[in-house]
Amino acid sequence: MFHRIGRTVVRHPIWTIVAWIVAAVVIVMTAPTLASNSDESSFLPKSYESIQAMELQQKAFPTAFTPAAEVLYQRTDGLALTPADKTAVLQLNKDLAAKKVDQVQGVFPGPFSADGKYGLGLVKMDDKSAGQPKQADAAKALRDDLQQLTKGTDLNAKLGGSAAQVLDQQDASQRGQALIGVGTFVIIILAMLIIFRAPLMAILPLVLIGIVATAANGLIADITKLLGLQSNSSVSGILIVVLFGVGTDYILFLMFRYRERLRAGEDAKEAMITAVGRVGEAIASAAGAVIIAFLALSLSSVSFLKQMGPALGIAVGVTLIAGLTLIPAVFSLIPPKALFWPSKKWQVEPQSSKFASVGRLVQRRPAMVALVSGLLMVALALVATSYKASFDFASGSMPKTKESMVVQDTMTRAFSAGAAQPTQVYLTSDSGTVLDKSAVSGLEDKLKTVPGVAQVAPARFNAAGNTADISVVLTNDPQSSQAMNTVDSIRTVAHAAAPAGDKALVGGVSAIYKDINKAINHDYLVVFPTAGLLIMLILGLMLRSVVAPWYLMASVGLGFAATLGATVLVFQHMQNQSGLMFMLPVFMYLFVVAIGTDYNILMIARLREEAREGRNPREAAAQALRHAGPTVAAAGAILAGTFASMMLAGNTLFAEMGFSISFGIVIAAFVMAMFFTPSLTALIGHAAWWPGHADRGHSGHGESKVVAGNFPVRDSDAEVDSPSRR
Repeated sequence: MFHRIGRTVVRHPIWTIVAWIVAAVVIVMTAPTLASNSDESSFLPKSYESIQAMELQQKAFPTAFTPAAEVLYQRTDGLALTPADKTAVLQLNKDLAAKKVDQVQGVFPGPFSADGKYGLGLVKMDDKSAGQPKQADAAKALRDDLQQLTKGTDLNAKLGGSAAQVLDQQDASQRGQALIGVGTFVIIILAMLIIFRAPLMAILPLVLIGIVATAANGLIADITKLLGLQSNSSVSGILIVVLFGVGTDYILFLMFRYRERLRAGEDAKEAMITAVGRVGEAIASAAGAVIIAFLALSLSSVSFLKQMGPALGIAVGVTLIAGLTLIPAVFSLIPPKALFWPSKKWQVEPQSSKFASVGRLVQRRPAMVALVSGLLMVALALVATSYKASFDFASGSMPKTKESMVVQDTMTRAFSAGAAQPTQVYLTSDSGTVLDKSAVSGLEDKLKTVPGVAQVAPARFNAAGNTADISVVLTNDPQSSQAMNTVDSIRTVAHAAAPAGDKALVGGVSAIYKDINKAINHDYLVVFPTAGLLIMLILGLMLRSVVAPWYLMASVGLGFAATLGATVLVFQHMQNQSGLMFMLPVFMYLFVVAIGTDYNILMIARLREEAREGRNPREAAAQALRHAGPTVAAAGAILAGTFASMMLAGNTLFAEMGFSISFGIVIAAFVMAMFFTPSLTALIGHAAWWPGHADRGHSGHGESKVVAGNFPVRDSDAEVDSPSRR
């Protein structure tokens, strides 16, 4: 099939290119514009208790609100507020409300800090626009108004809270995407120049991937709107890396084999057809594994991950189609001398190769190589046992210097850690009858005994008297693991204390993060096994074996654990962070497992090809490393570099993602695919392909020829439709 695809696009390159351009233009012109949402509560479905509590609050206490923004007032000289200053703070809140900013429904006075240095204004906004760009626009207008209102006074005002965080996240995301984009382009161009020593080979892939990215982004917008999914600005930065990183990988897979066939003396057109035919199955299988891993995110309970899955799956799918059609069509139009100019090394196979030396090492000492590479990954994996999660998504997605982060940190220090975002305990009658106030008082008393509770405010009742709201201030930061443990205890107490016929619900920021943690744990049990089993199925179908997929996936799983361990070592132990972003293991699993499988597939496919030429398992492993090793190394280095560019974004989430995924790719390319997998396959021998005989070639196709540079060319290479290729 892949030879037919290659022959079609190489014989009709102009039509192929025109079809791509037309499709890209149509998709872009018809794609909808999506609004980003960063409201944490929107991450969860309505079945979670924190979301049910939020809905109950809106129904029973329509005038009550959780501040969408907080104004933090302080003197410009840093001293305590005077009585006149406090009066001025109250007046500033009124003046700000009088500005009638769109989405703002009121600005109400908040408490003053215990040290007297800070005052608060609590901003109520339309709940329907929570986390949306409308609130970001309102936050920008509020900041402008505050600057004007405090000009010439002794007071300084900063705006924080969720609406301000949306605004700062947008700004940080735009800056981060620009840095990631520039970093990705520079890394790819420099790497391609080093590999091919040809300017056209460095620039042309970026142009082609740019066309692919345009089409992919349009399709992603269509699917996101069609499925009613939430969009998030963080996905855009990841998409840049996935499209250009994975796209470059597939181009390298193709072009290394194309150059190999040119060195074997084939005509340029026939060389490209053979290249597509030979690596087409490996690219398709590798892309299939990545797509399945990403689509498995559709099973997630967290809407952010649920939206990311189809988006990344579409990106890789479009890249796959381009790798089998657009890329070979364009490159087939360019004569090799012009494509690889000014270098002439593409014409001659290097006489000596480090990868040939690695191959000989694996051939002679496969047990030692497997043991050493395996122990390296096990040692790093042991560090992963100290992994801790951080749930401060806002500060993780933007620099600490952003105004909303400064406000958040200041309020944590100046007020009780949980004062700004208390936990709400609601008691409501199932039948709508009036609540027993003595039962509510009893619940208040029991909540005061819960460890981690700093203060319990007297309950307030709705107009009908059938719902009570008890505000509980926690001693710990609402986004900390300790606060979430306290929420667990509060829920246990509240549910047990609720009288028959009444229902207790616990909400608030800490409760939302507790439920997100619960949803992520659900994903570990559902998404991970589903992705793993489907990838194993792809490996089994491709290799026609039930043995190889098991140890290939085991090696990738070990690589994931080693990557998590290295990330814990760097960020938790060396940088003394309290924990890693809660969603990081999901990203790591999907990228490291899927992309790690990419390199394993490329290496194992070449090993099988060498075995079909009549070589024994150890010789096949050595030859596979000699020929596929440079491709895996180049692809791994470029992809690791592109993901590392995420560390330029300047926020914790992207720094952790950039390091962990790039390190995982290094492990996948330079430890698993280069040493662990080939050595295991060499040790297992023919049994690796049981019950099939995928490593057994047909008679008449085991001869080798020697051409320039002692490069072995097999008869099966020249026979496009030979049985060994089907």
